[in-house]
Amino acid sequence: MTLSHLDDVYIIETECFSHPWSRQILEDELNNETSLFLVAKEENEVIGYIGMSIVIDEGYIFNVAVREKYRKKGVATALINELITYGKKNNFCFLTLEVRESNRPAISLYSKFGFLKAGERKDYYSNPKENAILMTKYF
Repeated sequence: MTLSHLDDVYIIETECFSHPWSRQILEDELNNETSLFLVAKEENEVIGYIGMSIVIDEGYIFNVAVREKYRKKGVATALINELITYGKKNNFCFLTLEVRESNRPAISLYSKFGFLKAGERKDYYSNPKENAILMTKYF
């Protein structure tokens, strides 16, 4: 992801999340040397993105988001695959993320990649209030 993708990523962020990150937060994270963001594109359109924070040999996935009309077409799968490949190449111990406990499609997707339930964060999300499932993939 580059600065030229930021406006499109912000639009995806607002479409996909009840509490989207601001454009400024996205830009700050993009410029953070401990963050890694990737975009998926079809022709010249950004159709999805993924971001994570890197702490030594650990990856903390922030967001995985795909425009609605491109869902169930392998976009999220490709993005997650890229982070897993990056983690393996860089000798990560694990990748981890939080997901709404009601988001069964996402939980199923992460499980297919070997992410396991590692815990729960009570009332982690708001609008609506909901627990988060902490899922981790160990290398």
